[in-house]
Amino acid sequence: MTSISEIKKRMKETSAEEVVQSLFDKIERSKLNAFITLTKEQALKEARKADKNGAKGALAAIPIAVKDNISTRGIRTTCASKILKGYVPPYDAHVIGRLKAEGAIIIGKTNMDEFAMGSSTETSFFGPTRNPHDLSRVPGGSSGGSAATVAGGEVPIALGSDTGGSVRCPASFCGVVGLKPTYGLVSRYGLISYANSLEQIGPLGCSVEDVALLLDVIAGHDPRDSTSHVVKKKRYIDELEDDVSDIKIGVPKEYFEGVDKGVEKAVWDGIKLLEDMGASYSEIGLSHTKYALASYYIIAMSEASSNLARFDGVRYGLRLKKDKDWHTTFSEIRADGFGEEVKRRILLGTYALSAGYYGRYYLKALKVRTLIKQDFENAFKKVDVLIAPTMPFTAFKIGEKIDDPLSLYMADVNTVPINLAGVPSISIPCGFANGLPIGMQIIGKHFDEGAILRMAYTFEKHVEATE
Repeated sequence: MTSISEIKKRMKETSAEEVVQSLFDKIERSKLNAFITLTKEQALKEARKADKNGAKGALAAIPIAVKDNISTRGIRTTCASKILKGYVPPYDAHVIGRLKAEGAIIIGKTNMDEFAMGSSTETSFFGPTRNPHDLSRVPGGSSGGSAATVAGGEVPIALGSDTGGSVRCPASFCGVVGLKPTYGLVSRYGLISYANSLEQIGPLGCSVEDVALLLDVIAGHDPRDSTSHVVKKKRYIDELEDDVSDIKIGVPKEYFEGVDKGVEKAVWDGIKLLEDMGASYSEIGLSHTKYALASYYIIAMSEASSNLARFDGVRYGLRLKKDKDWHTTFSEIRADGFGEEVKRRILLGTYALSAGYYGRYYLKALKVRTLIKQDFENAFKKVDVLIAPTMPFTAFKIGEKIDDPLSLYMADVNTVPINLAGVPSISIPCGFANGLPIGMQIIGKHFDEGAILRMAYTFEKHVEATE
């Protein structure tokens, strides 16, 4: 993996253009299939400009990869779906504007599960991304391309999106750091929606410091996003103190049920290490966790069925060679353009919202969501952070679960409650099992990213010292 500080050092020794070119050389030789679109010509042009005029900003001339469901003006954006074939957005997402203002260089759009629906990056129209630790295994999803390219040393940082674990899952499987911010901290303007009330754009990097720096750039209020909160601006990089002596950790027992033994041991070893550094911990219960998965999928699929109605091939994207009547054309474009998993979720969501079932499923799921949120609020009256496994197992083989949707949905059991509650969570590598990375999840109070970044930073420093 390659950190921001290492990139800066190499740029001082050579040039921004040479560093960016070397990354493209590596990507073009790569077997990961982490990118859908590369922006080589534009990126090298920006690198030459930085060399000539001097790089400015918090991310001056730093290469970054962007998940392909985030709008980028003039750069193809597909959501890894056939239905958005040839679509080039006429505008930048809010986070892209922030990146450009701070001097970052976008080198490409990363592979993902189609419309962010999946936990393995296998539902992509462009084929699966592969895990750098074992090319026969998945990188996680849906931000699998972003995590894999960071883990493979192709870029130092990347952006993903997290609707039910889509930043943290691939961070865990690929052995990188991934953060899901508090809902409303980062603007969703320009993020192509899957489930509006759940999703957040989040940073991925090879270190907590890099993730904190990227969060500094993308966080903040945006009036174009009605869910964007007005919060006091802070520098998350300043929160990175090597001190957890005053931190109370809660360990939710429900998050360890059905978890592989190797994962359980690695996470508990991490908790004990934090205890050795001065933190205290106690086991707690989050009683409504058992309903989280069902609640999440009803809400997410219902919102997806509504959001994806706009993809009809009439204004942009896939278009048939010969138009028929509107209903036939609409149906045929969507039948051809959407993959099987996207169709499944649209159908299930439409069913849950239909007359006679709306109250029985969707409204009940919203009520359960409130109970889950209250569980977190009550827990945080007693503790400062919660710690649990990010994923119940390590990365599985490509093709192993793709034909069993229920088993893929079950993989999200430890990540979806965080999205339902809207709280922040970071996944940090805490060990290996059978040569594959394990992620430990640190969960915080609303808008208390500083606390979980501090915990993660301290853990990272002391783990490195003991290795």
